Amino acid sequence: MPPTDDHTDDPSAQPRPLPVQRELFDIPDDVAYFNCASLAPQLRASAEAGVAALGGRARPWTISSDDWFTGAEERRALFARLAGVDPEGVALVPATSYGLAVAAANLTARPGQRVLVLAEDYPSNRYTWQRFAGRTGASLVAVERRDGQSWGEAVLAELDERTAVVAVLATHWTDGGSVDLAAIAARAREAGAALVVDASQALGAVPLDLDAIRPDYLVTVGYKWLLGPFALGYLYVAERHRDGVPLEENWISRLGSQDFGALVDYQDRYQPGARRFDVGQRTHFETTPMATAALRQLLDWQVPRIAATLGQVTGRIQRAVEALGLPLTSTDRDPHMLGIGLPGETRAAVAGALAESGVHAGVRGSSLRVSPHLWTTDQDVQRLVDALTKATDGRVAR
Repeated sequence: MPPTDDHTDDPSAQPRPLPVQRELFDIPDDVAYFNCASLAPQLRASAEAGVAALGGRARPWTISSDDWFTGAEERRALFARLAGVDPEGVALVPATSYGLAVAAANLTARPGQRVLVLAEDYPSNRYTWQRFAGRTGASLVAVERRDGQSWGEAVLAELDERTAVVAVLATHWTDGGSVDLAAIAARAREAGAALVVDASQALGAVPLDLDAIRPDYLVTVGYKWLLGPFALGYLYVAERHRDGVPLEENWISRLGSQDFGALVDYQDRYQPGARRFDVGQRTHFETTPMATAALRQLLDWQVPRIAATLGQVTGRIQRAVEALGLPLTSTDRDPHMLGIGLPGETRAAVAGALAESGVHAGVRGSSLRVSPHLWTTDQDVQRLVDALTKATDGRVAR
């Protein structure tokens, strides 16, 4: 896999944090939005691109046959640059569930083998591998953390020669818990197990060394940390799996589909690389320009600098909430997210205080999940802390 644009020849160089970029988003001053892990606000540039695209779509006679391909290929290439992968390995998919289904359809297991997922996993991952286990006779194992283990340590303790598939999150979706993908990948290769990664809560926000991880499949949505619209996600497929079976047979994935006059000359061969796994209607005339505008902005910001900036923001939040006596649900977290453990008796009060203060965050599992981005200001952080202070004052043991 090629390096990302963020590569530097000086391994000791620290990424420089970025200034607040709130002016690039349409977020009112009275809104403190800490829910990027659920749904990112659109960049102004993406919204403008979408408006222009709708105008073009209203005049289909202005759309050429080449336009059915060029926008999708640009989006594929931009994502590949951001992820640091070969664009020939990128398929354009609508959702994590679609990409995971491609992986499950092309992997195998035997009765007696095991499929490892994480406890409190994202539902689409859990359900996909639950069905896979039922079909193949393998056992589904939800890995729990015990005695202060990290997620990586917990997975490594379960990963042995019985393992057929390891399907893990790049960052735990409930609270930003860190997952040591490099260590898991190395052990999976030793055990002969396939590695499937859902990077929806990491890619675009923190650097991933996919050259070291070398997943069999990696999937991510586009509407969270990639700041794009719905239904435009991505699947990376390792070269050894690119001759696999797609979930559907659509016209645009076949070789020679650019020649509209020859579409009835049916073709057994597919477009090269992972394009056979592209979803039908991948062109998305209306929203593809929105996704490409967002990907360009992320490349301009550079992922290591995004991570450094978000690490500073979440570090300030962590220090403040710990001073209130509130614990983090994962202390070994990635820099862009954190989960705040809330005693049961304070949860309703916290929800009310956040809503009253115009602070938006998400409850996932036992965590109040806080996920800022470059729009987050010091004032936003203070409003969050003030709301938590108001809601928990006198209720949290210190």
